[in-house]
Amino acid sequence: MCARCETSSPDGLRRRKFTTVPNRTSTPAPTRATTTPAARRTSPLGGPVPILVAALLWGTTGTASSLAPDGAPSAGIGAAALVLGGLLLFLSTRSARALPRACGRRERWQLAVGAVAVVGYPVTFYPAVTRAGVAVATVIALGSAPVFAGLLGWLTRQGRPSGRWACATVTAVVGCAVLVLGPELTGGGAAVDAVGVALAALSGLSYAVYSLIGGKLISRGHPSAGVMGAMFGAAALLVLPVLFLGDLRWLASPRGAAVVLHLAVITTFLAYRLFGHGLRRTSAQTATTLTLAEPAVAALLGVAVLGERLPAVSWCGLAILAAGLAVLTVPVGTRRR
Repeated sequence: MCARCETSSPDGLRRRKFTTVPNRTSTPAPTRATTTPAARRTSPLGGPVPILVAALLWGTTGTASSLAPDGAPSAGIGAAALVLGGLLLFLSTRSARALPRACGRRERWQLAVGAVAVVGYPVTFYPAVTRAGVAVATVIALGSAPVFAGLLGWLTRQGRPSGRWACATVTAVVGCAVLVLGPELTGGGAAVDAVGVALAALSGLSYAVYSLIGGKLISRGHPSAGVMGAMFGAAALLVLPVLFLGDLRWLASPRGAAVVLHLAVITTFLAYRLFGHGLRRTSAQTATTLTLAEPAVAALLGVAVLGERLPAVSWCGLAILAAGLAVLTVPVGTRRR
């Protein structure tokens, strides 16, 4: 707005002078919005539910893999699914192709580390299954991931784990261990392979790393589909040698192609789209704990589809796991002002 004042000139005439005064009621210039953890943790439909649905889809991995042709290598199945699913995530999202140019130098390095971590999960997990068994490898990989995510998130100043998260994570990990190891606990298991345990822990670390990086980039305002597409697209290229160095004849069969198509479209493309969407309003530490629902889904599918039988102790573990996940899924009541 303008203010008017009068001044006297040397010739004795009164002249009007206009000065500009800042408008106190004007709207300030818009600033770039940042997503804080408090803003991201809203309703279950915005965060936990998409992650739990992704875990449900991941739970079909074991059942689908068991339907692959005889002689199909487990590492080859995982590599083929990652190649196809990663390329689908990258090519179907325009923001994934534009993200490397939109990121700064530090964020590009984070994308690269995230892609390496994505490759690291199947490269270490499937050999761990071969050496230590499905039950032990699953418990160590999925059980260690939330712990690694909590520690790494604290060390990188992405948030100190809360008491609620710690309680829910301990409960869920214990329930997961009892659920998966139930048959071995009741029937007496064999000696555990130390190398297999170490590989399973590395796969849990890999999962925690790319979850944290994805969550960090999404919290900075980058689209979730673009972040997941960029990381998994780069991972698809990195894992190509693992695929081509193995025998690919199983992939040409109808059963082999159907298994890979399911793993690529359902458990990679769709599941990680949902996982990235959930990371927009859920911390990576909480997300890795929620995905402990995966072995529960796998166990139930094994009973319903494959005719497997679970001992009573495993059903108790399932109930404990569900209780731990419920602690994180049910929102905390808001305080009255």
